[in-house]
Amino acid sequence: MRSLLSRRGTLLDNAPSFLVRQKPNGAVRVPAPAMPEEDPTSDDLPRPAPATRVTPLRAVGVSSQSAAHALQAAQIAEVEWLTQQSTLTTFRTFHSFAYAARLLFYPRDLTYYAVLYHEDAVWRVLKAGDVDAAEPAFRHFVEQAMRLAEAEMRRAHLEAQNDQFARLIAESEAHVERARVDLQRGGAQDQEVALRQQEVRKELAQLEARRVAAQAQLSKLQRQMHQLTATSNENVPHLPSAR
Repeated sequence: MRSLLSRRGTLLDNAPSFLVRQKPNGAVRVPAPAMPEEDPTSDDLPRPAPATRVTPLRAVGVSSQSAAHALQAAQIAEVEWLTQQSTLTTFRTFHSFAYAARLLFYPRDLTYYAVLYHEDAVWRVLKAGDVDAAEPAFRHFVEQAMRLAEAEMRRAHLEAQNDQFARLIAESEAHVERARVDLQRGGAQDQEVALRQQEVRKELAQLEARRVAAQAQLSKLQRQMHQLTATSNENVPHLPSAR
C-alpha cells in the first residue's frame, strides 16, 4: 500500500499543466486514478484508465473588462439630463428630416452614447465604455434614420413634382388662353379687313367712274374751247406790220 501511494505521488508531481484545473485563489490538483501495483502473476486485475485532459479556465478579469465595454441600454432621462448640463461632446451626427442620430461622449465617465432622435426628442439610447462598441450602434441608428426618412424624402419629391406640374399646367392654360384670344382677335380682324376691302373696292369703283366722267367732261370742254378760240381768231383783221 505504501508503495502504491508513493508511486501515485510521483505521477501527480510529473503530470502536465492541463491536467490541473485552475481556480481564482490557487491550483487544485485533480486526483489521479488509483494505480495498483504491477503483479506479473495476476492477469485478472483491471488496467488503470487513461488520464483525462482538462481545459484550463480563462481568467475572470478578462470577462469582467469586456463586460464593462459592452453595449447596453441607457435611460432617456440620463441623456436628457447630461444634455441640459452641457456635459456631452458630439463626435458624430446625422440628420434627415425629422430623424437624427448622434454619437455623444461623456468625458467624466469615459462613456459613449449612441442616440436616436425624432423631432429633436430623444427616442432611443445605447451606451458603451468603448468607442469601438459605440460606433456600430451609431451606424445602426443612422441606417434606421435613413430608412425612416425615405418616406419623407419621397413625399418631398412628390410634392415638388406636383408643384412643378401645377406650374406647367397653369402656364399651358395661359398659353392656350392667349392663343384662343389671338385667334378670336385675328378672326375679328380678318372680318374687319374683309369689310374694309369691300368698302375700299366700292369707293375705288365710284372714284373711277367719277374720274372717267370728269375726264370726258374735260375733253368736251377743251374741244369747245378750241372751237371758240378758232372762231375768235377768224374775226381778227390782218393788219400790215409797221416798218
